[in-house]
Amino acid sequence: MSITRIQKLIISIVATVGIGSLGGIFTISEIPNWYAGLNKPSFNPPNWLFGPVWTSLYTMMGVSFYLIWKQPANETRKKAIQLFMIQFVLNFFWSIIFFSIHAIGSALIEIIVMWIFILLTIIQFSKLSKIAAWLLVPYIAWVSFATILTASIWKLN
Repeated sequence: MSITRIQKLIISIVATVGIGSLGGIFTISEIPNWYAGLNKPSFNPPNWLFGPVWTSLYTMMGVSFYLIWKQPANETRKKAIQLFMIQFVLNFFWSIIFFSIHAIGSALIEIIVMWIFILLTIIQFSKLSKIAAWLLVPYIAWVSFATILTASIWKLN
């Protein structure tokens, strides 16, 4: 039995939102405690904004991934999926490094590597689907902002 396109779409969205949300486990308890005590720049967004933004981004990432997954299997698609998985793993571990381990400098290095892999993913996705690539642009924009925010928090603390 093969997976239908609608099943692939559902799996893609549920997996990205679900796994992405697991990072919240490492975040929630630290926000009112450790994170609240950090010096933050004036452009630090309010805490309530992060949940809706990440849910939207993970949903777009899921749709983007689906648009690649539904393509015929070939080396270009294989590389695109590999790059997506690498950046997604980096995304997941950033929360652990920053919020659980409190290693702001390491989180800054990690997010820069993640940004590079998001860019490589967008480039590879564009070879298969322009829409899939464009769906990742808000994600890299937010991660760009998060990189600047992380660097600022690291500098201030």
